[in-house]
Amino acid sequence: MHPLDNVIWQALTTRQAEFAQSFGAARRFVPAVGPLAAFIKPDDEGYESLAELAAPKGTIAVFLDLPYEPRRGWSVVAGATLLQMLWHGGNLRVQETAPVPQIVELGTPDSAEMIALATLTKPGPFAASTHELGDFFGIRQAGKLVAMAGERMKVPGHTEVSAVCTDPEHTGHGYAAALMTQVMKGILDRGEIPFLHSRGDNTRAIELYKRLGFQERKSGYFVVLRRESTSQRL
Repeated sequence: MHPLDNVIWQALTTRQAEFAQSFGAARRFVPAVGPLAAFIKPDDEGYESLAELAAPKGTIAVFLDLPYEPRRGWSVVAGATLLQMLWHGGNLRVQETAPVPQIVELGTPDSAEMIALATLTKPGPFAASTHELGDFFGIRQAGKLVAMAGERMKVPGHTEVSAVCTDPEHTGHGYAAALMTQVMKGILDRGEIPFLHSRGDNTRAIELYKRLGFQERKSGYFVVLRRESTSQRL
């Protein structure tokens, strides 16, 4: 199996096992990090194991190769097509329309601002401790965090570029490209290959990723599920 197949499972059983909660055939990131979860296979055993990791009426998010099929005990909160892209080399720099302000490293003291920016822009799941998964960088304007990018899943030989987002009032200045470049340089310096995930319909972002040297590796689906209460499942 390639390290990027069933990538959430791979991360939680290898380089990021310290962030895992496990039951049977399923694993998930600890809730403080986020809702991403996975199973060995999307079968009855997988979903039953997953249910033990989700609080009643709690939500959990999985990546699937095929469209989600309704399962007893679960309801769909949201879903989308998902594109996994792998960096194949090339120029790491995209020409900015204007000089980019200083890039700063982000950490625990910036967590509240990072969550606020992610909540505003919705780049994907982002929780109180998501920043602990890797290096994060940001750009501030008048002291306010207006753009960021960082690392999320890590599997053997590969690290994911994630949480790429810019405040809508500050788009069009090349901040995303500059921040992704910063993150990718750190990954490459460790001898690893960057990869990322994007909604399949996010054409503007996908165009940027291609300019930075990413190519489509596989397509699939992202689904957020809510576990029904015990009484509802009976």
